[in-house]
Amino acid sequence: MNAPVVDVPRDRAKAPVLVLGLGNDILTDDAVGLRVVESLHATLAGEGAIELRTTTEMGLALLDEVAGRENLVLVDAVQTGRVPAGSILELDAADLGGPLATGPHFLGVGETLALGELLGLEMPRRVGIVAVEVADPYTLGTDLTPAVQAALGPAAERVAAIATGWAR
Repeated sequence: MNAPVVDVPRDRAKAPVLVLGLGNDILTDDAVGLRVVESLHATLAGEGAIELRTTTEMGLALLDEVAGRENLVLVDAVQTGRVPAGSILELDAADLGGPLATGPHFLGVGETLALGELLGLEMPRRVGIVAVEVADPYTLGTDLTPAVQAALGPAAERVAAIATGWAR
């Protein structure tokens, strides 16, 4: 079972703000980024300046998603062990340079953004990350743990606020 990918035809101009949910839809809490972005379709419908996408890809495959974007809001799971599960963390691209977490996406995202710049690709001028601290990103399953499930609404509200603020 793969996460649905919300796609825009390639011949259409790219929206100034891309909200990209990352995760693996069969690894329990790791799906939180996908679920947050999926929940935003009702809230942000009609916002032409904002494109919502989800992907189970990581690493270099993300270059295709983010290159040529003006603004990028990433939504993902993180497991720092420093805050309770369900906590919402806001980061920017500079926060991705060090050993922030043990999750499978964050270090790859930082490296991918840096590589895009080294390759001379047009990379987003603003990058914001909304991460949800997770309890279990490794067990096979499709249900979020209760604390992470409870964070979906607040995380979606924060992502929507950032995206609409940047779209203006």
